[in-house]
Amino acid sequence: MSNTEQQNSAGEDIIFSAEDTLWMTYALQLAAKGEAIGEVPVGAVIVQDDKIIGEGFNQPISSHDPTAHAEIIALRQAAAQVKNYRLVGSTIYVTLEPCTMCVGALVHARIARLVFGTTETKAGAVVSKSQLLDNDYFNHRVDYSGGLMAQQCQHQLSNFFAMRREQKRKEKLAPLK
Repeated sequence: MSNTEQQNSAGEDIIFSAEDTLWMTYALQLAAKGEAIGEVPVGAVIVQDDKIIGEGFNQPISSHDPTAHAEIIALRQAAAQVKNYRLVGSTIYVTLEPCTMCVGALVHARIARLVFGTTETKAGAVVSKSQLLDNDYFNHRVDYSGGLMAQQCQHQLSNFFAMRREQKRKEKLAPLK
């Protein structure tokens, strides 16, 4: 499978559109904004009728808010923009597979479609650790597709954590000088 061919929530092969790639590229740019302020680089953008209605990047450290994930910030902004907590017909693009909290928020917001970049092997709640969106007990179904620009999304995260480890190593060695 190429970088633009993956499987969707129904297990069918899909090819992402040029618009999907455009919005994921934008989500990567948002993630870079978070990285610039020392946050884990995750970006999210919500699109409805080909227009951005919400966007965000991780900010739990800088905002002292454990819920300030990119998806939550984008959801809050989108809901304020459309003046409704239900974001029917919208798509969210996020660079990293959402966690349990974010999956729950996507369901409650009635997001129609989730497109994510790379998987989150430690806490991913869509395909990695749990498959919450595949359960039939939710009152809303979110279609999802993963793997769009996965290499770029993973590279951004890997570089961030490598730099963070190097910085901590240098800090540890600094008192010895």
